[in-house]
Amino acid sequence: MGPHPAVAAIRLAVRRVLHDVLVASSAPTPPSSRPTAAPRTRRAPGDGPLVLAACSGGADSMALASALAFEAPRLGLRAGGITVDHALQPGSEIRAAEVADRMRELGLAPVESIAVAVGRDGGPEAAARDARYAALDAAAERHGAAAILLGHTRDDQAETVLLGLARGSGIRSLSGMARVSGTGGRYRRPFLQLDRHTVRKACLAQSLPVWDDPHNVDPTYTRSRVRHEALPVLEKALGKGVVEALARTAQLSRDDADALDAWAARAEADVVTTTAEVPAGGGGTVELDTVGLHGLPTAVRRRVLRRAAIAAGAPAGSLFARHIEEVDRLITGWRGQRAINLPGRVEVRREGGRLVIRQG
Repeated sequence: MGPHPAVAAIRLAVRRVLHDVLVASSAPTPPSSRPTAAPRTRRAPGDGPLVLAACSGGADSMALASALAFEAPRLGLRAGGITVDHALQPGSEIRAAEVADRMRELGLAPVESIAVAVGRDGGPEAAARDARYAALDAAAERHGAAAILLGHTRDDQAETVLLGLARGSGIRSLSGMARVSGTGGRYRRPFLQLDRHTVRKACLAQSLPVWDDPHNVDPTYTRSRVRHEALPVLEKALGKGVVEALARTAQLSRDDADALDAWAARAEADVVTTTAEVPAGGGGTVELDTVGLHGLPTAVRRRVLRRAAIAAGAPAGSLFARHIEEVDRLITGWRGQRAINLPGRVEVRREGGRLVIRQG
């Protein structure tokens, strides 16, 4: 008798992602960086790349950790786990230790519990997310992990699309979470095509203990209100299938945004006339041809402007659509306006047929 259908579904989703990780790790290295010793033709069990599961103890991440522990050895991969203690609730360090113990019981190794200090920038949810990803990035570097699996589901994707729609930040914000993201494709999300109910059933079928974070039902948090108030209202008004439709919108939006970004990258080479003193981290002066910019479609032009502002030193996370719209008016509605100040002490000024973006 095979596994419960929900268990089979989550294992299949994880298996596909692990196969991708294995293929990526097996890609030929450039000749200059190849080792002098002859490569192995077969990988010994447990000798493959390390893949970590980010686990909070909730149903999504416990199902993820369980599936990783089951599938990784069958592909010759090593499997570990990371849990992050945000220290936002009493006894959080105890719960983090319990989650770490559960991952060890599943057979994951190495397992690490990491305590972080959550700041205030961008609000509590954004600050917690920033602290969590910084800790996961550091853990990946420390352990030499090839990938970190995240347990975001189709429901999470739908919530992310609604939040992006509310912010009015454009098509990129509507594209939700990518299946693969982070430096070098570090983060992988196997469950974006699975609903939250399926992963919870998988936990029940395997008798996995699950911790339900009270923050997930706290109306103080925007995502919680979307989950428990906005989405149910939409489903009541529009019928079932809203979550699936929003998730599908995310993928379609991502495809469009990727194509426009690629177009903007090509167009940038034609309109940037000078790039001076721009170090790797950004900061310097970028000059662009206003005639060339004016001839571009609006969606492409604004992407070029955003890329140039970031190259000059504007922090990407603080650069909003309204900023780029103001800069765009220096191209499309030029009436001798003053310079525009952007985050990061970046100034944008039109000088004749040039748009000068400078950090000063």
